[in-house]
Amino acid sequence: MKGFLDVLVDVASTPALLVALIAVLGNVLQKKDIGATVKGGIKTFIGFLVVTAGAGVIEASLAPFGEMFQAAFKMQGVVPNNEAIVAVALTTYGTYTALIMLVGMVFNILIARITRFKYIYLTGHATLYMACMIGVILSVTKMNTVLLVLFGGLALGICNTIFPAIAQPFTRQITKNDSVALGHTGNFGYALSGLIGKYVGNKEKSTEDINFPKGLAFLRDSTVSITLTMTVVYVIVALFTGSDYITKNLSDGTNFIIFAVQKAGSFAAGVFVILAGVRLILAEIVPAFKGISEKLVPNSIPALDCPIVFPYAPNAVLIGFLTSFVGGIVSLLIMIATGMTVIIPGVVPHFFCGATAGVYGNATGGVRGAVIGSFVHGVMISFMPILLMPVMGELGFKGSTFSDTDYGVAGIFLGKLANAGGQGLVIGGIIAVLALLIVLTLLGRNQVATTK
Repeated sequence: MKGFLDVLVDVASTPALLVALIAVLGNVLQKKDIGATVKGGIKTFIGFLVVTAGAGVIEASLAPFGEMFQAAFKMQGVVPNNEAIVAVALTTYGTYTALIMLVGMVFNILIARITRFKYIYLTGHATLYMACMIGVILSVTKMNTVLLVLFGGLALGICNTIFPAIAQPFTRQITKNDSVALGHTGNFGYALSGLIGKYVGNKEKSTEDINFPKGLAFLRDSTVSITLTMTVVYVIVALFTGSDYITKNLSDGTNFIIFAVQKAGSFAAGVFVILAGVRLILAEIVPAFKGISEKLVPNSIPALDCPIVFPYAPNAVLIGFLTSFVGGIVSLLIMIATGMTVIIPGVVPHFFCGATAGVYGNATGGVRGAVIGSFVHGVMISFMPILLMPVMGELGFKGSTFSDTDYGVAGIFLGKLANAGGQGLVIGGIIAVLALLIVLTLLGRNQVATTK
Protein backbone atom coordinates (compact mmCIF):
# COMPACT_ATOMS: atom_id res chain seq x y z
CA MET A 1 0.00 0.00 0.00
CA LYS A 2 2.77 2.40 0.93
CA GLY A 3 4.62 1.66 -2.35
CA PHE A 4 1.44 2.30 -4.36
CA LEU A 5 0.82 5.53 -2.44
CA ASP A 6 4.39 6.66 -3.13
CA VAL A 7 3.88 6.05 -6.87
CA LEU A 8 0.62 8.05 -6.85
CA VAL A 9 2.29 10.93 -5.04
CA ASP A 10 5.21 10.88 -7.45
CA VAL A 11 2.85 11.02 -10.43
CA ALA A 12 0.70 13.76 -8.88
CA SER A 13 3.71 15.89 -7.98
CA THR A 14 5.35 15.55 -11.42
CA PRO A 15 3.55 18.20 -13.51
CA ALA A 16 4.78 16.90 -16.88
CA LEU A 17 3.51 13.37 -16.26
CA LEU A 18 0.29 14.44 -14.52
CA VAL A 19 -0.82 16.82 -17.27
CA ALA A 20 0.26 14.41 -20.01
CA LEU A 21 -2.00 11.76 -18.47
CA ILE A 22 -4.80 14.34 -18.28
CA ALA A 23 -4.31 15.07 -21.99
CA VAL A 24 -4.42 11.34 -22.80
CA LEU A 25 -7.59 10.90 -20.70
CA GLY A 26 -9.22 13.85 -22.46
CA ASN A 27 -8.45 12.43 -25.88
CA VAL A 28 -9.69 8.96 -24.86
CA LEU A 29 -12.97 10.43 -23.60
CA GLN A 30 -13.36 12.16 -26.96
CA LYS A 31 -12.75 8.75 -28.64
CA LYS A 32 -9.84 10.05 -30.68
CA ASP A 33 -7.71 7.49 -32.50
CA ILE A 34 -4.59 6.03 -30.92
CA GLY A 35 -2.25 8.18 -32.99
CA ALA A 36 -3.86 11.47 -31.94
CA THR A 37 -4.08 10.32 -28.32
CA VAL A 38 -0.42 9.31 -28.13
CA LYS A 39 0.70 12.47 -29.95
CA GLY A 40 -1.29 14.69 -27.60
CA GLY A 41 0.12 13.00 -24.51
CA ILE A 42 3.72 13.08 -25.71
CA LYS A 43 3.62 16.70 -26.91
CA THR A 44 2.05 17.81 -23.63
CA PHE A 45 4.68 15.84 -21.69
CA ILE A 46 7.53 17.36 -23.72
CA GLY A 47 5.98 20.83 -23.48
CA PHE A 48 6.00 20.67 -19.69
CA LEU A 49 9.56 19.37 -19.66
CA VAL A 50 10.54 22.31 -21.88
CA VAL A 51 8.87 24.74 -19.45
CA THR A 52 10.55 23.00 -16.51
CA ALA A 53 13.92 23.20 -18.25
CA GLY A 54 13.38 26.92 -18.91
CA ALA A 55 12.42 27.49 -15.27
CA GLY A 56 15.54 25.61 -14.20
CA VAL A 57 17.72 27.84 -16.39
CA ILE A 58 16.12 30.94 -14.88
CA GLU A 59 16.52 29.69 -11.31
CA ALA A 60 20.17 28.79 -11.98
CA SER A 61 20.80 32.32 -13.27
CA LEU A 62 18.97 33.96 -10.37
CA ALA A 63 20.66 31.97 -7.59
CA PRO A 64 24.02 33.80 -7.86
CA PHE A 65 22.17 37.09 -8.30
CA GLY A 66 20.55 36.57 -4.89
CA GLU A 67 23.92 35.78 -3.31
CA MET A 68 25.50 38.81 -4.99
CA PHE A 69 22.70 41.05 -3.73
CA GLN A 70 23.10 39.89 -0.13
CA ALA A 71 26.89 40.15 -0.26
CA ALA A 72 26.84 43.58 -1.94
CA PHE A 73 24.50 45.18 0.58
CA LYS A 74 25.49 43.11 3.65
CA MET A 75 21.93 41.89 4.29
CA GLN A 76 21.02 39.29 6.91
CA GLY A 77 17.49 38.00 7.39
CA VAL A 78 14.91 35.46 6.28
CA VAL A 79 14.68 34.52 2.61
CA PRO A 80 11.22 32.95 2.04
CA ASN A 81 11.71 29.75 0.07
CA ASN A 82 8.92 27.26 -0.65
CA GLU A 83 11.26 24.41 -1.58
CA ALA A 84 13.42 24.81 1.52
CA ILE A 85 10.59 24.76 4.04
CA VAL A 86 8.79 21.90 2.28
CA ALA A 87 12.00 19.85 2.25
CA VAL A 88 12.27 20.26 6.03
CA ALA A 89 8.58 19.66 6.69
CA LEU A 90 8.34 16.49 4.60
CA THR A 91 10.79 14.70 6.87
CA THR A 92 8.17 14.82 9.65
CA TYR A 93 4.88 15.35 7.85
CA GLY A 94 5.49 13.39 4.63
CA THR A 95 2.65 10.89 5.12
CA TYR A 96 0.13 13.58 6.04
CA THR A 97 1.23 15.62 3.03
CA ALA A 98 0.83 12.71 0.60
CA LEU A 99 -2.63 11.75 1.86
CA ILE A 100 -3.87 15.35 1.99
CA MET A 101 -2.63 15.93 -1.55
CA LEU A 102 -4.48 12.91 -2.97
CA VAL A 103 -7.69 13.59 -1.03
CA GLY A 104 -7.45 17.28 -1.96
CA MET A 105 -7.30 16.48 -5.68
CA VAL A 106 -10.44 14.34 -5.34
CA PHE A 107 -12.23 17.13 -3.46
CA ASN A 108 -11.17 19.62 -6.13
CA ILE A 109 -12.91 17.51 -8.78
CA LEU A 110 -16.01 17.02 -6.60
CA ILE A 111 -16.29 20.75 -5.81
CA ALA A 112 -15.87 21.58 -9.50
CA ARG A 113 -18.61 19.07 -10.28
CA ILE A 114 -21.24 20.36 -7.81
CA THR A 115 -20.54 24.10 -7.78
CA ARG A 116 -20.29 26.86 -10.35
CA PHE A 117 -16.50 27.01 -9.84
CA LYS A 118 -15.31 24.63 -12.56
CA TYR A 119 -11.54 24.80 -12.09
CA ILE A 120 -9.39 21.65 -12.12
CA TYR A 121 -6.00 22.49 -10.57
CA LEU A 122 -3.23 20.79 -12.54
CA THR A 123 -0.06 22.31 -11.07
CA GLY A 124 1.22 19.30 -9.17
CA HIS A 125 4.15 20.78 -7.25
CA ALA A 126 2.02 23.74 -6.05
CA THR A 127 -0.60 21.27 -4.81
CA LEU A 128 2.11 19.31 -2.97
CA TYR A 129 3.48 22.44 -1.27
CA MET A 130 0.03 23.64 -0.20
CA ALA A 131 -0.81 20.16 1.11
CA CYS A 132 2.39 20.23 3.15
CA MET A 133 1.62 23.61 4.70
CA ILE A 134 -1.94 22.60 5.54
CA GLY A 135 -0.73 19.35 7.10
CA VAL A 136 1.79 21.19 9.28
CA ILE A 137 -0.74 23.75 10.50
CA LEU A 138 -3.55 21.26 11.21
CA SER A 139 -1.21 18.94 13.09
CA VAL A 140 -0.95 21.47 15.94
CA THR A 141 -4.67 20.97 16.67
CA LYS A 142 -3.98 17.32 17.62
CA MET A 143 -6.54 16.01 15.14
CA ASN A 144 -6.49 12.28 14.64
CA THR A 145 -5.15 11.07 11.30
CA VAL A 146 -8.56 10.51 9.69
CA LEU A 147 -9.84 14.01 10.55
CA LEU A 148 -6.56 15.65 9.60
CA VAL A 149 -6.45 14.00 6.17
CA LEU A 150 -10.19 14.50 5.54
CA PHE A 151 -10.38 18.17 6.46
CA GLY A 152 -6.86 18.91 5.28
CA GLY A 153 -7.84 17.45 1.90
CA LEU A 154 -11.08 19.43 1.90
CA ALA A 155 -9.17 22.63 2.69
CA LEU A 156 -6.77 21.89 -0.17
CA GLY A 157 -9.61 21.16 -2.58
CA ILE A 158 -11.26 24.44 -1.64
CA CYS A 159 -8.00 26.37 -2.12
CA ASN A 160 -7.45 24.77 -5.52
CA THR A 161 -10.94 25.84 -6.53
CA ILE A 162 -11.13 29.32 -5.04
CA PHE A 163 -7.77 30.76 -6.05
CA PRO A 164 -8.14 30.14 -9.82
CA ALA A 165 -11.68 31.57 -9.52
CA ILE A 166 -10.40 34.76 -7.88
CA ALA A 167 -7.98 35.40 -10.73
CA GLN A 168 -10.22 34.22 -13.60
CA PRO A 169 -11.92 37.56 -14.39
CA PHE A 170 -8.45 38.96 -15.06
CA THR A 171 -7.11 35.78 -16.69
CA ARG A 172 -10.01 36.05 -19.12
CA GLN A 173 -8.90 39.55 -20.08
CA ILE A 174 -5.41 38.24 -20.81
CA THR A 175 -6.36 35.16 -22.84
CA LYS A 176 -9.61 36.60 -24.31
CA ASN A 177 -11.51 33.40 -23.46
CA ASP A 178 -12.26 30.88 -20.68
CA SER A 179 -10.30 27.97 -22.16
CA VAL A 180 -7.66 28.06 -19.42
CA ALA A 181 -7.25 29.33 -15.84
CA LEU A 182 -4.24 30.05 -13.66
CA GLY A 183 -3.25 27.37 -11.15
CA HIS A 184 -0.41 28.89 -9.15
CA THR A 185 0.19 29.90 -5.55
CA GLY A 186 0.16 33.64 -6.18
CA ASN A 187 -3.36 34.03 -7.58
CA PHE A 188 -4.51 36.33 -4.78
CA GLY A 189 -1.64 38.71 -5.57
CA TYR A 190 -2.27 38.50 -9.32
CA ALA A 191 -5.95 39.33 -8.85
CA LEU A 192 -5.00 42.29 -6.66
CA SER A 193 -2.58 43.50 -9.33
CA GLY A 194 -5.33 43.23 -11.94
CA LEU A 195 -7.72 45.12 -9.68
CA ILE A 196 -5.16 47.87 -9.06
CA GLY A 197 -4.50 48.15 -12.79
CA LYS A 198 -8.21 48.57 -13.41
CA TYR A 199 -8.41 51.65 -11.19
CA VAL A 200 -5.03 53.35 -11.67
CA GLY A 201 -4.07 52.56 -15.24
CA ASN A 202 -5.20 52.57 -18.84
CA LYS A 203 -5.27 49.21 -20.60
CA GLU A 204 -5.15 50.94 -23.98
CA LYS A 205 -1.52 51.84 -23.22
CA SER A 206 -0.18 48.29 -23.07
CA THR A 207 3.38 47.36 -22.20
CA GLU A 208 3.45 45.58 -25.56
CA ASP A 209 2.78 48.86 -27.42
CA ILE A 210 5.70 50.80 -25.94
CA ASN A 211 6.93 53.10 -28.69
CA PHE A 212 10.67 52.93 -29.11
CA PRO A 213 12.57 55.49 -31.22
CA LYS A 214 13.22 54.25 -34.74
CA GLY A 215 16.87 53.52 -33.96
CA LEU A 216 15.81 51.43 -30.95
CA ALA A 217 13.04 49.49 -32.68
CA PHE A 218 15.00 46.28 -32.09
CA LEU A 219 14.01 46.55 -28.43
CA ARG A 220 10.49 45.49 -29.38
CA ASP A 221 11.93 41.98 -29.63
CA SER A 222 11.32 40.71 -26.09
CA THR A 223 14.38 38.44 -26.09
CA VAL A 224 16.62 41.39 -26.97
CA SER A 225 15.04 43.77 -24.46
CA ILE A 226 15.10 41.21 -21.63
CA THR A 227 18.76 40.38 -22.34
CA LEU A 228 19.87 44.02 -22.37
CA THR A 229 17.83 45.00 -19.31
CA MET A 230 18.98 42.07 -17.22
CA THR A 231 22.60 42.62 -18.31
CA VAL A 232 22.45 46.15 -16.93
CA VAL A 233 20.88 44.91 -13.66
CA TYR A 234 23.37 42.06 -13.20
CA VAL A 235 26.42 44.20 -14.01
CA ILE A 236 25.35 46.93 -11.55
CA VAL A 237 24.90 44.41 -8.74
CA ALA A 238 28.20 42.74 -9.70
CA LEU A 239 30.01 46.08 -9.44
CA PHE A 240 28.60 46.61 -5.93
CA THR A 241 29.49 43.03 -4.96
CA GLY A 242 33.07 43.29 -6.15
CA SER A 243 35.39 41.11 -8.18
CA ASP A 244 36.94 39.24 -5.24
CA TYR A 245 33.70 37.82 -3.83
CA ILE A 246 32.33 36.74 -7.22
CA THR A 247 35.50 35.15 -8.58
CA LYS A 248 36.19 33.29 -5.32
CA ASN A 249 32.64 32.17 -4.47
CA LEU A 250 30.51 32.12 -7.62
CA SER A 251 32.30 32.25 -10.97
CA ASP A 252 35.12 29.69 -10.53
CA GLY A 253 37.66 32.34 -11.47
CA THR A 254 35.79 33.81 -14.46
CA ASN A 255 35.95 37.59 -14.68
CA PHE A 256 33.09 38.99 -12.58
CA ILE A 257 31.66 41.18 -15.36
CA ILE A 258 31.77 38.35 -17.89
CA PHE A 259 30.06 36.12 -15.33
CA ALA A 260 27.30 38.72 -14.80
CA VAL A 261 26.73 39.09 -18.56
CA GLN A 262 26.59 35.31 -18.97
CA LYS A 263 24.01 34.90 -16.22
CA ALA A 264 21.91 37.72 -17.69
CA GLY A 265 21.96 35.94 -21.04
CA SER A 266 21.01 32.65 -19.35
CA PHE A 267 18.04 34.40 -17.75
CA ALA A 268 16.79 35.60 -21.16
CA ALA A 269 17.38 32.14 -22.64
CA GLY A 270 15.28 30.61 -19.88
CA VAL A 271 12.40 32.98 -20.63
CA PHE A 272 12.65 32.12 -24.34
CA VAL A 273 12.50 28.38 -23.58
CA ILE A 274 9.51 28.81 -21.25
CA LEU A 275 7.54 30.70 -23.90
CA ALA A 276 8.19 27.95 -26.45
CA GLY A 277 7.10 25.24 -24.00
CA VAL A 278 3.92 27.07 -23.03
CA ARG A 279 2.81 27.35 -26.65
CA LEU A 280 3.35 23.60 -27.09
CA ILE A 281 1.33 22.75 -23.97
CA LEU A 282 -1.62 25.00 -24.74
CA ALA A 283 -1.89 23.64 -28.29
CA GLU A 284 -2.52 20.15 -26.87
CA ILE A 285 -4.01 20.41 -23.37
CA VAL A 286 -6.86 22.81 -24.11
CA PRO A 287 -8.41 20.69 -26.92
CA ALA A 288 -7.79 17.47 -24.95
CA PHE A 289 -9.41 18.90 -21.84
CA LYS A 290 -12.66 19.19 -23.76
CA GLY A 291 -13.16 15.45 -23.23
CA ILE A 292 -12.88 15.77 -19.45
CA SER A 293 -15.15 18.79 -19.52
CA GLU A 294 -17.84 16.93 -21.44
CA LYS A 295 -17.68 13.61 -19.56
CA LEU A 296 -16.52 14.14 -15.97
CA VAL A 297 -16.95 17.79 -15.01
CA PRO A 298 -19.10 19.67 -17.54
CA ASN A 299 -17.64 23.06 -18.54
CA SER A 300 -14.51 22.51 -16.46
CA ILE A 301 -11.42 24.67 -17.03
CA PRO A 302 -7.81 23.47 -16.58
CA ALA A 303 -5.81 25.62 -14.14
CA LEU A 304 -2.14 25.63 -15.19
CA ASP A 305 1.13 27.10 -13.90
CA CYS A 306 1.88 30.83 -14.13
CA PRO A 307 4.15 30.77 -17.24
CA ILE A 308 1.05 30.13 -19.37
CA VAL A 309 0.36 33.89 -19.37
CA PHE A 310 3.92 34.97 -20.23
CA PRO A 311 3.50 34.78 -24.04
CA TYR A 312 0.59 37.26 -23.90
CA ALA A 313 2.76 40.15 -22.64
CA PRO A 314 6.54 39.47 -22.62
CA ASN A 315 7.38 43.12 -21.87
CA ALA A 316 5.06 43.04 -18.84
CA VAL A 317 6.92 39.93 -17.62
CA LEU A 318 10.16 41.91 -17.37
CA ILE A 319 8.52 45.06 -15.98
CA GLY A 320 6.61 43.02 -13.41
CA PHE A 321 9.72 41.23 -12.18
CA LEU A 322 11.76 44.40 -11.78
CA THR A 323 9.05 46.47 -10.08
CA SER A 324 8.07 43.60 -7.76
CA PHE A 325 11.73 43.30 -6.76
CA VAL A 326 11.86 47.05 -6.13
CA GLY A 327 8.79 46.62 -3.90
CA GLY A 328 10.72 43.97 -1.99
CA ILE A 329 13.71 46.29 -1.53
CA VAL A 330 11.50 49.17 -0.31
CA SER A 331 9.85 46.75 2.13
CA LEU A 332 13.27 45.60 3.29
CA LEU A 333 14.28 49.19 4.10
CA ILE A 334 11.03 49.72 6.03
CA MET A 335 11.63 46.54 8.04
CA ILE A 336 15.17 47.61 8.93
CA ALA A 337 14.02 51.13 9.91
CA THR A 338 11.20 49.85 12.12
CA GLY A 339 13.10 46.95 13.72
CA MET A 340 10.82 44.28 12.26
CA THR A 341 11.85 40.82 11.13
CA VAL A 342 13.81 41.36 7.92
CA ILE A 343 12.55 39.54 4.82
CA ILE A 344 15.25 39.58 2.15
CA PRO A 345 13.72 39.70 -1.36
CA GLY A 346 13.75 36.22 -2.86
CA VAL A 347 14.66 36.64 -6.51
CA VAL A 348 12.81 33.51 -7.70
CA PRO A 349 9.38 34.41 -6.21
CA HIS A 350 9.79 38.03 -7.30
CA PHE A 351 10.44 36.78 -10.83
CA PHE A 352 7.75 34.14 -11.28
CA CYS A 353 5.09 35.86 -9.16
CA GLY A 354 6.13 39.44 -9.90
CA ALA A 355 6.29 38.80 -13.63
CA THR A 356 2.82 37.24 -13.56
CA ALA A 357 1.49 40.18 -11.53
CA GLY A 358 2.90 42.44 -14.24
CA VAL A 359 0.94 40.59 -16.93
CA TYR A 360 -2.28 40.92 -14.88
CA GLY A 361 -1.72 44.60 -14.10
CA ASN A 362 -1.04 45.26 -17.77
CA ALA A 363 -4.23 43.48 -18.87
CA THR A 364 -6.38 45.94 -16.93
CA GLY A 365 -4.17 49.02 -16.66
CA GLY A 366 -1.45 48.94 -19.27
CA VAL A 367 2.05 50.12 -18.37
CA ARG A 368 0.92 51.97 -15.24
CA GLY A 369 -1.10 48.99 -14.07
CA ALA A 370 1.85 46.63 -14.60
CA VAL A 371 4.23 48.88 -12.67
CA ILE A 372 1.98 49.77 -9.72
CA GLY A 373 0.30 46.36 -9.51
CA SER A 374 3.63 44.53 -9.44
CA PHE A 375 5.14 46.98 -6.96
CA VAL A 376 2.23 46.42 -4.54
CA HIS A 377 2.59 42.68 -5.13
CA GLY A 378 6.28 42.92 -4.18
CA VAL A 379 5.39 44.69 -0.95
CA MET A 380 2.71 42.08 -0.20
CA ILE A 381 4.97 39.04 -0.58
CA SER A 382 7.48 40.81 1.68
CA PHE A 383 5.15 41.57 4.60
CA MET A 384 2.75 38.61 4.33
CA PRO A 385 5.47 36.08 5.27
CA ILE A 386 6.00 38.00 8.52
CA LEU A 387 2.34 37.34 9.42
CA LEU A 388 2.71 33.69 8.43
CA MET A 389 5.96 33.09 10.33
CA PRO A 390 4.43 32.94 13.84
CA VAL A 391 2.06 30.22 12.67
CA MET A 392 4.90 28.21 11.15
CA GLY A 393 7.41 29.20 13.85
CA GLU A 394 5.34 27.72 16.66
CA LEU A 395 5.50 24.44 14.77
CA GLY A 396 9.28 24.44 14.62
CA PHE A 397 10.02 26.41 11.45
CA LYS A 398 11.51 29.62 12.81
CA GLY A 399 13.65 31.39 10.25
CA SER A 400 11.84 30.02 7.21
CA THR A 401 8.45 30.52 5.65
CA PHE A 402 6.44 30.28 2.43
CA SER A 403 6.64 33.15 -0.04
CA ASP A 404 3.62 33.36 -2.37
CA THR A 405 0.36 35.12 -1.52
CA ASP A 406 -1.94 32.08 -1.59
CA TYR A 407 0.16 30.36 1.07
CA GLY A 408 -0.17 33.51 3.16
CA VAL A 409 -3.95 33.77 2.78
CA ALA A 410 -4.66 30.08 3.43
CA GLY A 411 -1.95 29.65 6.07
CA ILE A 412 -2.86 32.71 8.11
CA PHE A 413 -6.58 31.83 7.95
CA LEU A 414 -6.08 28.22 9.10
CA GLY A 415 -3.30 29.10 11.54
CA LYS A 416 -5.29 31.79 13.32
CA LEU A 417 -8.28 29.45 13.61
CA ALA A 418 -6.03 26.69 14.97
CA ASN A 419 -4.46 28.98 17.56
CA ALA A 420 -7.76 30.55 18.59
CA GLY A 421 -10.04 27.53 18.86
CA GLY A 422 -8.23 24.34 18.00
CA GLN A 423 -9.61 21.65 15.72
CA GLY A 424 -13.27 22.56 16.28
CA LEU A 425 -12.82 26.09 14.94
CA VAL A 426 -10.65 24.89 12.06
CA ILE A 427 -13.23 22.32 10.97
CA GLY A 428 -16.00 24.91 11.31
CA GLY A 429 -14.06 27.42 9.25
CA ILE A 430 -13.38 24.93 6.44
CA ILE A 431 -17.03 23.83 6.33
CA ALA A 432 -18.17 27.47 6.35
CA VAL A 433 -16.06 28.25 3.26
CA LEU A 434 -17.43 25.17 1.45
CA ALA A 435 -20.98 26.23 2.38
CA LEU A 436 -20.27 29.68 0.95
CA LEU A 437 -19.24 28.13 -2.39
CA ILE A 438 -22.47 26.11 -2.47
CA VAL A 439 -24.59 29.15 -1.56
CA LEU A 440 -22.94 31.22 -4.30
CA THR A 441 -23.67 28.41 -6.74
CA LEU A 442 -27.35 28.26 -5.74
CA LEU A 443 -27.68 32.04 -5.96
CA GLY A 444 -26.16 31.96 -9.43
CA ARG A 445 -28.67 29.33 -10.56
CA ASN A 446 -31.56 31.31 -9.10
CA GLN A 447 -30.42 34.43 -10.96
CA VAL A 448 -30.29 32.47 -14.22
CA ALA A 449 -33.77 31.03 -13.57
CA THR A 450 -35.18 34.47 -12.76
CA THR A 451 -33.67 35.94 -15.93
CA LYS A 452 -35.28 33.24 -18.01
